[in-house]
Amino acid sequence: MSVSMTGSGEIATPVESSKSAMTWGPIFGGAAAAIGVTLILLLLGSGVGLTMVSPWSGQSSSLGTVGVTAAIWLVVVQWLSSGLGGYITGRLRTKWAAVHTDEVFFRDTAHGFISWALATIFVAGFLASSLTSLAGAGAQAVGSAATAAGSAASSTASAADLPTAYFTDALLRPEQARAGATSDDAAATAEVSRILLNGAAAGQIPDDDKAYLATIVSARTGLSEADARTRVDSVLKRIDDAKVAAQKAADEARKAASTTALLGALSLLIGAFIAAAAAAFGGSQRDEEEDLIVTSRI
Repeated sequence: MSVSMTGSGEIATPVESSKSAMTWGPIFGGAAAAIGVTLILLLLGSGVGLTMVSPWSGQSSSLGTVGVTAAIWLVVVQWLSSGLGGYITGRLRTKWAAVHTDEVFFRDTAHGFISWALATIFVAGFLASSLTSLAGAGAQAVGSAATAAGSAASSTASAADLPTAYFTDALLRPEQARAGATSDDAAATAEVSRILLNGAAAGQIPDDDKAYLATIVSARTGLSEADARTRVDSVLKRIDDAKVAAQKAADEARKAASTTALLGALSLLIGAFIAAAAAAFGGSQRDEEEDLIVTSRI
């Protein structure tokens, strides 16, 4: 507190209010309104979004379309809830008497911003809890699938032993592969599986492995060597096409996630601005009309 002295020797002390410039009641009220509107709109968006996804082939929207639509809807939700919460915060606050207009404007914007921050923290915690539950369920499903896959793979070779098993097969391949393939179906099937797995890990299947696969296919199916080689090439092409499709889907998911994150960050910044501006607008409407007390002179 600064104290000054006038020319006549009097001491001038600045007047300071004993009340805080922050009013928590309107802040919590605006935050609660923003949270309620956000949850309602998120549920509405989830219902509409489910109509874009179908278990039937060819009837669902693309992953990129779903991601962009979800990002746009999150932006709309953020802006609407921020505007409503900020406006309510500004209108519910009582009028400050003997406070400069610029200070009133700053306090209103600060109240709107704090209300937006509280609502955002709550919604973010709610969404994080929901995503954690979904991730836990997904991890459990993946663990079950991995257990099942491990049980199925135990009859051939484990993932750690696959390179050794593959090279062992290459060393012990019989000269007359056709006779071996027809005499032991289980061994031939396991060896073909190891060749395909090694090719998937390496990115390609060597020509000698392709020729060996064609020999086994010819022995097992009765096809000629040329037809068996054609079948092997066809299956390998299908494997490559499936790999490319999976990579493309992963890339689209990455782009959609990146777009959603960027739009989400931008919408939060704009939402904070909207909440502060709406609170200032609500405060200006609150202060437009003044209540006057009329007293009679004695």
